[in-house]
Amino acid sequence: MPRKVWLLVAGMIINVTGASFLWPFNTIYLHDHLGKSLSMAGMVLMINSLTGVIGNLLGGVLFDKWGGYKSILVGIVITLLSIFGLVFFHGWPVYVIWLALIGFGSGMVFPSMYAMVGTVWPEGGRRAFNAMYVGQNVGIAVGTACGGLVASYRFDYIFLANFILYFVFFLIAFIGFRGMEDKEDKRVEVKEKTKKGWSLTPGFKALLIVCVAYALCWVTYVQWQGAIATYMQELNISLRHYSLLWTINGAMIVCAQPLISMIIRAMKRSLKQQIMIGIGIFAVSFIVLSQAQQFTMFLVAMVTLTIGELFVWPAVPTIANILAPKDKLGFYQGVVNSAATVGKMFGPVVGGAIVDLYNMEVLFIAIMVMLVVALIATSIYDKQVKVEETVEEKIAV
Repeated sequence: MPRKVWLLVAGMIINVTGASFLWPFNTIYLHDHLGKSLSMAGMVLMINSLTGVIGNLLGGVLFDKWGGYKSILVGIVITLLSIFGLVFFHGWPVYVIWLALIGFGSGMVFPSMYAMVGTVWPEGGRRAFNAMYVGQNVGIAVGTACGGLVASYRFDYIFLANFILYFVFFLIAFIGFRGMEDKEDKRVEVKEKTKKGWSLTPGFKALLIVCVAYALCWVTYVQWQGAIATYMQELNISLRHYSLLWTINGAMIVCAQPLISMIIRAMKRSLKQQIMIGIGIFAVSFIVLSQAQQFTMFLVAMVTLTIGELFVWPAVPTIANILAPKDKLGFYQGVVNSAATVGKMFGPVVGGAIVDLYNMEVLFIAIMVMLVVALIATSIYDKQVKVEETVEEKIAV
């Protein structure tokens, strides 16, 4: 990979490592330390995600107007200042304010980084987005492993660790990302005329449909950070064991990504088929999870879930990169990140409300219904537009 891509991946690793000291433990902190109900915890996380959606869209638009360097730095500074406040003031209700600002600032960063990697390495195809995805999950593996240890010693130290690592990310971006973007954009596009201003083109319609599936998958996925996390606590499974699951998740993604890429290449599947296979594997993981009472079964469910996400998560930004007109790369990546954030926003609220009103069994039924809808949406998203891939992209599976 080019040096620029390695820098972006390094930045992503540090960014997500810092964030992973916080996000897996939000529900536990709100429920167990601040004494809030699961529904209230879900509402707080919904606010965090809502500001993240706004940040995603704004970050994508600013990428198209300013370029990646400025849009990323603005997002980092907002997040860094918010985490600094969280270090000293993390009671109720100020915790909600800091989480909202962190969601907004970090939301600006992600679409800009994904858009930038597609710009600086256009010939990389899926490899560029796979690299960012792997980097993101290296951060998850390291961050959750360390976060679990820190939280078990003293919970509020996770806020300080988050701040330190985000400051390192700021230095990497400020020094390393300067002058990174190429002037010439060689991306592969859907062959449709780019119109001035905003319009609901066939390509954008296709993006919105696949993003519905993407958001629904995220609604199911984040139950691991909300209702399932609390459910494991009720079964007397420790925080260290819970964080170990996320460490295994990240480690599997790093180690298994080349193997999954070989499997997809051997199967000669399209991006659509790749996503549909992943959704099917998601369903299997939640069937296993619905029967889990011991840590071993939770581990099997997490391993299965991880295999599914290896098929789904990298494919969606790749589709956005292919569909995006030349002047809207950042905006399209912002829409993709917003879809994920919407899933994260409603997921904890829906999951928490279902468990509070009914029970875990009803939650698992709801999850299966959502995955079926996601499967249908994926199967029809490209009816009006052909998503073409270059030879390089097919090789780069």
